[in-house]
Amino acid sequence: MNADPTRSSAQALADSRDGLLRGEVHGQDLRDALADRTEGWLVDRAAELGVVDGGGFAIVAVGSLGRRELVGHSDLDLILVHDDRNRDRLSEVADGFWYPIWDAGIGLDHSVRSVPEAMKVAREDVTAALGLLDARFVAGDEDLAALMISSVRALWRAEARMRLPEVIDGARARWDRTGDIAHRAEPDLKNGRGGLRDVQLLDALALAHLTDGLGRLDPGRPESPLRAAYDDLLAVRTELHLIAGRSRDQVRAQDADEIAAVLEVGDRFDLARMISGAARTASYAVDAGLRTAQNAVGRRGLSRLRRMPMRRPLDEGVVEHGGEVVLAKTAMPSGDPGLVLRVASASARNRLPINASVLSRLAAYAAPIPEPWPAEDLSELLVLLASGDDLIDAVEALDATGLWERILPEWAAIRDLPPRDAVHTWTVDRHLMEAVAQAGALTTSVSRPDLLLLAALLHDIGKGRGRDHSEVGAELAAGVAERLGLWPEDRRLLVEAVRLHLLLPRVITRRDVNDPATVAWVADQVGHDGVLVELLGALAEADSRATGPGVWGEWKATLIGRLVERVVEHLGGRPVPAPQPLDPRVLARAEVGGVQVHAEPGESPSTTVVTMIAPDGAGMLSKMAGVLALAGLQAHSATVDTHAGHAIDRFVVAPTFGGPPDAVVLRQRLVAAVDGAIDVHEVLAERASARVAPARTGRAGVPASRAVAPPRVEWLRDDGTGHDLLELRARDDEGLLARVSAGLELAGADVVWATVSTMGATAVDTFCVRLPDDSTATRESVAAAVLAAC
Repeated sequence: MNADPTRSSAQALADSRDGLLRGEVHGQDLRDALADRTEGWLVDRAAELGVVDGGGFAIVAVGSLGRRELVGHSDLDLILVHDDRNRDRLSEVADGFWYPIWDAGIGLDHSVRSVPEAMKVAREDVTAALGLLDARFVAGDEDLAALMISSVRALWRAEARMRLPEVIDGARARWDRTGDIAHRAEPDLKNGRGGLRDVQLLDALALAHLTDGLGRLDPGRPESPLRAAYDDLLAVRTELHLIAGRSRDQVRAQDADEIAAVLEVGDRFDLARMISGAARTASYAVDAGLRTAQNAVGRRGLSRLRRMPMRRPLDEGVVEHGGEVVLAKTAMPSGDPGLVLRVASASARNRLPINASVLSRLAAYAAPIPEPWPAEDLSELLVLLASGDDLIDAVEALDATGLWERILPEWAAIRDLPPRDAVHTWTVDRHLMEAVAQAGALTTSVSRPDLLLLAALLHDIGKGRGRDHSEVGAELAAGVAERLGLWPEDRRLLVEAVRLHLLLPRVITRRDVNDPATVAWVADQVGHDGVLVELLGALAEADSRATGPGVWGEWKATLIGRLVERVVEHLGGRPVPAPQPLDPRVLARAEVGGVQVHAEPGESPSTTVVTMIAPDGAGMLSKMAGVLALAGLQAHSATVDTHAGHAIDRFVVAPTFGGPPDAVVLRQRLVAAVDGAIDVHEVLAERASARVAPARTGRAGVPASRAVAPPRVEWLRDDGTGHDLLELRARDDEGLLARVSAGLELAGADVVWATVSTMGATAVDTFCVRLPDDSTATRESVAAAVLAAC
């Protein structure tokens, strides 16, 4: 019995494809050969079926064949287009194409459409509409195919603005499933964020004149970094199919060395960096493209007046304009070393992207930060690091333009570095960012939140250098700490935190944490430093949570928490804060009496020491703190005391914008607050309610969970004096001290003295208070009032 010649020819196609995949052809040559042979068969088969030009049937390729990017085990995505003239032949023609392909074992995704049906599908399903934009004529009635292709594209141009939210939602859902290619240990080249589908999405938006695309739809356009990134990802996907022997988009560690060898890029670590670099380029482009598209849609139909958005100040030299962080007109990057940090911090704090031209300008002209760093620049870095998930977008933007490496040169060695064990989800650089974001939720659990954030940033900085990464990291951390201008004791704590960051997780798996000998041994390892063991406990949690699912669990949390508590108890517990002695000059001023405000230069050029003196009375601390907040002054630290019947409050402040505070103006406002002419709390509340925080959209509309450290209140007892001490740790913001002190006063707690400090974005305040009575209920009521104020 003779074989069916149609099926034989389809089998010949399958055999030919298999021969190509087993041969020595790679890359673009392989993709071209696969496309040519497939299209050749389709043309021949069309002729056999009588599907000819003008005959009312056409074969149109979409997907990878439509783009001529057919890789080893890609399915064929084909549409049989018809014009309703030959409906009696429709099943015959369709079966004549589809069955031979199926019988030959070639993957097929097929559909049969008239032009109106294709339009209907494109209108109802945005994913299908995007796919149809890749449609390309292969065989049959060329005019019919051209009509369908042009109609679908015209419909997309007409409706793209209206459908943009749906497009972004679809991309968001895909990114949620697959994650970022640039930072994944085993990335999805097709569907991941920064992958092939994202660049194709940019082309679709460019076709609708909403943004600039890759230029694939316009072959005459010159090469670009985005084109090169797309080609790199496509080259890896091509070899991945060959090595896996089937359709696969996720690069597994076991395949990476072989892919790297074929592409001649070194080993799997070099391949990972190539993939990550390409994905970063694509991610940056898709972020900018979707923002441009959203802005274009938002502007349509608005008046010229409303198309000119207001510039809202965010920080010194930094403003918001059009939903992006831009530079103020007076900003001079070449003469302002801290400007890059303020831009990044403003981006993270306000959940706004940094304008692309601003990044380019900063990359070209930003002045280096002098070493050791000024205190205000270190503070700005800490505020950035305390921004939770929002810090990642800001740092990614800096890193994409080389600015982050200027801030932290050690970053170059771990950028895009893949992990060496499967438990890690992220590349090393992204793991560090994730650890910092996790640490941001723990800053109120430690007495040194600033060092926790820096330790999280640096704990794996020594990886990829051929030695124990903890020891190498400690050496690098010492240099970083010196460059940042940390005090010697803080340098020691940071270096030891990096060196010992694996100590507690290892102890709980090898020793009995209930054994006094274990507790004593850990105390020896940390140099009998309770602050360090507290840091190591929080760092272990941040590190574990940033590693991957299931690494941090109840068992691990319980054992590490118990071990930290027992070591701290073994070392004698936490020290009790004490008031700072008052300067004799300040005491003399208080004895003069009246309402006074004095301003003196602080230790750094940006800070001022403001001393406020007024007759002591209920609510005085909250009024003084409120006056400073109304003046746009951020309190970095404060001491609160009384003498000669007067409240004496000294604040180290820095202005949010502009120059140092005017003592005369501050005194006028303080007098008005003391006399009751103004209610500082009411004005602060009105200002806060007028601020509308933008929704967190993350990269191009992707929501991110924002890690926020919960405020914590703890009662301490000074056994020497019998005073009640309330310690508050909370995320700092405008007017926090004014609100907290007002809450204490309303709850009936009289503030005897206080020490206030802000470490980056975290306030660590201790209030010595007199309570109406010594009951537990009173303490709970006061603590609740303080937490409510936060």
